[in-house]
Amino acid sequence: MQKVLIVGGGIGGLSAAIALRRAGIEAEIVELNAEWSVYGVGIIQPGNAIRALAALGLGEQVIDAGFPFEGSRFHTSDGQTIADLPFERVAGPEYPPMNGITRPRLHEILTSTARQLGTTVRLGQTVDRLDDTGDKVEVSFSDGSNDSFDFVIGADGIHSLVRRLVFDAELRPSFTGQVCWRYNVPRPPEVDRLFMFVGRDGKAGCVPLAPDLMYILLIEQPPPGEERVEDDRLAEVMRERLAEFGGVIGEMRDQHVKENSQVVLRSVQSVLAPRPWYSGRIALIGDAAHATSPHVGQGAAMAIEDALVLAEELASDKPLDDALASFDARRYERCKFIYDVSKQIGQWEIERKHDADFAGLTMQSTLVTAEPI
Repeated sequence: MQKVLIVGGGIGGLSAAIALRRAGIEAEIVELNAEWSVYGVGIIQPGNAIRALAALGLGEQVIDAGFPFEGSRFHTSDGQTIADLPFERVAGPEYPPMNGITRPRLHEILTSTARQLGTTVRLGQTVDRLDDTGDKVEVSFSDGSNDSFDFVIGADGIHSLVRRLVFDAELRPSFTGQVCWRYNVPRPPEVDRLFMFVGRDGKAGCVPLAPDLMYILLIEQPPPGEERVEDDRLAEVMRERLAEFGGVIGEMRDQHVKENSQVVLRSVQSVLAPRPWYSGRIALIGDAAHATSPHVGQGAAMAIEDALVLAEELASDKPLDDALASFDARRYERCKFIYDVSKQIGQWEIERKHDADFAGLTMQSTLVTAEPI
């Protein structure tokens, strides 16, 4: 294994490039976004994500660039505390249980590290054709060029082209019935961990990202016919949807949710590709294989773990078929568990099962993901 192509330069693809380069394997990324920019506000890094990033040599960098915290606190919609969930230090005593970081800061850490390690990057391109000949993968790129690789990794997200070309042309992500709103605001001193607020029609939260920054979120089932909102009404509608929440959510809503351009609204979609997540000399990782809703904050963590495990197996002395079978065995059930838990929490919210054990199921997910990969 000398030369690997990674389709997609997001969190999973960059993590794979870093892991492969550290194992002495040449890695090349092809990324369709010519600007290589990121969309979104911030990201939660649970303990297993910190552990995986530390294994990539990036643990201290992401902590320094983010906001470390101890766990989460659940509240009623008016701000009364329901439960505190302290999380263990999965990555070791020198690392916090959790971390929040802005998407641009994480992207900069990953891109700069990948380039420093010698990763070749093709921007504004993708693949048109993948021909697995048995001992190589012949690749045709969208700019008309061709090359051959020992292996190809599809890390190209929920709408993966690699998944369509190689695995299942008909498999598409499905709308879960919910949408997620996010907005960056100043961080009050009391928000020193992940805050969640359980409302009648949805769940709001605060995620610290830096000493002076956090984002507020709302995940909800929108009224029928209102899944899409006009750009010039985003801030207004977000305030309306947050109307039932008091406490810090209410304060942030009234003081800061003003600019339509700062609202990030996404429909929540998911997809789970059937196993195996490999075929010959091609494999899927991250959202290309198992995109989940954000209910337990594990999407990026699972992608980083995928990258780490696949690189470890490809760099081993095992025959390729054995290495890929091992990758599949180490990843499928773990990722499916996160997919199922996230789906269950979302379904409880849609069905308005306010007496469901949201905190308990969330804690169960932290215990499972604390286990070795």
